[in-house]
Amino acid sequence: MNSIMTDKLDIAYEEALIVKQLNMKVPHGKITSIIGANGCGKSTVLKAVGRVLKPKQGTVYLNGEDIKKLTTKEVAKKMAILPQTPTAPSGLTVGQLVAYGRFPHQKGFGKLTDEDKKIVEWAIHVTKLDEYKDREVDTLSGGQRQRVWIAMALAQKADQILLDEPTTYLDMSHQLEILELLYDLNRNQGCTIVMVLHDLNLAARFSDHMIAISKGNIIKAGNPMEVMTSHVLKEVFNIDAKIVEESETGRPICITYKLLRGVS
Repeated sequence: MNSIMTDKLDIAYEEALIVKQLNMKVPHGKITSIIGANGCGKSTVLKAVGRVLKPKQGTVYLNGEDIKKLTTKEVAKKMAILPQTPTAPSGLTVGQLVAYGRFPHQKGFGKLTDEDKKIVEWAIHVTKLDEYKDREVDTLSGGQRQRVWIAMALAQKADQILLDEPTTYLDMSHQLEILELLYDLNRNQGCTIVMVLHDLNLAARFSDHMIAISKGNIIKAGNPMEVMTSHVLKEVFNIDAKIVEESETGRPICITYKLLRGVS
C-alpha cells in the first residue's frame, strides 16, 4: 500500500520545468528518503506533494485521493510538512507552538478543547520536551527547536510527515538525535515519514525506502541496498563511490568517493 503517489507530475518555476512526468510511490508506514544532487528537484517534489507548490500538470494522490479535491484542512489532518528552516514568532513558547498543530481540527474561535490539550501534552512528551514546555522556542538549541517542530507536526495527528532537510545546520550528535526520534515515531506511532536528506549514509541507515533523483527524474527507487550502489551514485552524483555493508546495522555505507572528471 502506498501513502503518497504521483502520476505524470510536471513541476515548474514560472517557465522553467524542474520535474517532468514524475511517477513516484511512497510506501505506507515506512521511512522514505529522497536523495540527489543540489538543484535536482528533491525539495521541489516535496513541496508539490505537500501542496505548497502547485504542479503544472499531473496528480498527487494522498491515501488514494486526488489531493486537489481535498480542502486545506483535510490535507492538514492527513499530512504535515516541515520546511528546511522553519521560524517561529519571537516570544512563542514550546507549548504554544506545538498547540498550533491542532489548528486543522479546531472549530469556531479555535479554543483548545480538553482533547486538544491532551494531544499537545502527548506530542511534547513523546518528543522529550516536557522540561522545555514553558521555554521560548528561540532560546533553544537547533536540535531542540527541530524537535519542537516535529512535536507540532505530531499534534496535527497526521498520518504522513514530510521533512525538508531536517538535519540542516545540526552537528553530528543532534543529527542522530532527530533521525532516531523520527525512527522511533515511525516504529511506535506508525507515521509515514518522507524526508529529503543530503547525508547518504544517514539516509541509508534510517530509511526503509530510498528514492534517488537526478534532473527531476527518478533514477532508482527501492530499499537502501538497491539504491545505495556505486552505479546509482555515479548516475546521480557523478562520483565513483566505494560502498560496503556496515557491520553493526547491515546497511550500505559509502566509505570513500571521488569525482568523475569529464563525465556528465
